[in-house]
Amino acid sequence: MTKIISVNAGSSSLKFQLFEMPEETVLTSGIVEKIGFEDAIFTIKVNGEKVKKVLPIPDHTKAVSLLLESLVEYKIVESLDEIKGAGHRAVHGGEIFKESVPVTDEVVEQFSSLNELAPLHNPAGLIGYNAFKENLPHCKHAFVFDTAFHQTMPQESYIYALPIRYYNDYKIRRYGFHGTSHKYVSQRCAELMEKPLEDTKIITCHLGNGASITAVDGGKSINTSMGFTPLAGVMMGTRCGDIDPAIVTYIMKKEGLSIEEVNDVMNKQSGMLGVSGISSDARDIEDGFKEGNPAAILTTEVYVNRVINTVGGYYAQLGGADAIVFTGGIGENDTNIRKLICNRLKDAFGIVLDEEINSCSRGKEILLSKPESKIQVWLIPTNEELMIARDTYRLIGE
Repeated sequence: MTKIISVNAGSSSLKFQLFEMPEETVLTSGIVEKIGFEDAIFTIKVNGEKVKKVLPIPDHTKAVSLLLESLVEYKIVESLDEIKGAGHRAVHGGEIFKESVPVTDEVVEQFSSLNELAPLHNPAGLIGYNAFKENLPHCKHAFVFDTAFHQTMPQESYIYALPIRYYNDYKIRRYGFHGTSHKYVSQRCAELMEKPLEDTKIITCHLGNGASITAVDGGKSINTSMGFTPLAGVMMGTRCGDIDPAIVTYIMKKEGLSIEEVNDVMNKQSGMLGVSGISSDARDIEDGFKEGNPAAILTTEVYVNRVINTVGGYYAQLGGADAIVFTGGIGENDTNIRKLICNRLKDAFGIVLDEEINSCSRGKEILLSKPESKIQVWLIPTNEELMIARDTYRLIGE
């Protein structure tokens, strides 16, 4: 048995899960929030109960130190030497990293060279890695990349219709994100259908505050909705998704906005929040929809429209599909969104949703379609932390 910790470091947060491998038993999980503040929040699960502390946590090194000390304090491990591997979520691997890799000095240097492609995420991931390396000097580390799963896309899917020199000189192309989630749920879907992964065609819908859809053929991504950045694709909580690019310069001229200001509009003021004027939280939009709020209804209709357009295109590119998978915060919990999407796809795809099962299924691993449905519809909660642990366990050679 080998203990592996899965780590997801943000600029001011640190999520973690500790696994016993290869049994894949979760020993604990938790999060450190508001790193850098006097009222930072540390939460860890002990014997099934959440233990929460509010205290000053000045940086990630202190956050990691507190986390590791708590593992011993609460007797989750007897000694930190029991932790043999740490798997770190790395958002952007560019074209350099086509799969998860053990961390070396060369890997760190290559990863750092990609900071310009993910200025908010890659440096934070490196901070998390360095903090764990300092506190666990004998532990082996791995980087698990969000973009790696999508490196199997053909050129026709990832090349933009811009002068090709922008790709050759600056590597401007579709990269895609949420790869660890799409990989996990597509593999799990094949298992649940009892079909060899290489014989499946699956459309995975990771719908949350950030949302992306992927066409998976034989276990490989052949297209995905997010692009050069996570801003592209379907409508999201505060992100606009795909729009006519001329809108950007038009708004800049009309309102005298800078590059940073219009970027803020697209990333933080748009999506569900922008259309509804209510909230970026899908739960608030769902409540408004049920109450008959016109803005919430419009927001829901726009959201569903964008999803079915993407799913329909991927269905054509795949040449049909065996299954559609819903995952992510909205995909797992918004029964109304799932119903509306499936009903809009019913005639074209032969989907027959079991509305009774759908209406009471939140966050469960369950088949949502009836037996007569031509395409199976699955609800599969994402488990990116487990995917990270699996790759790390495989790579460290324990």
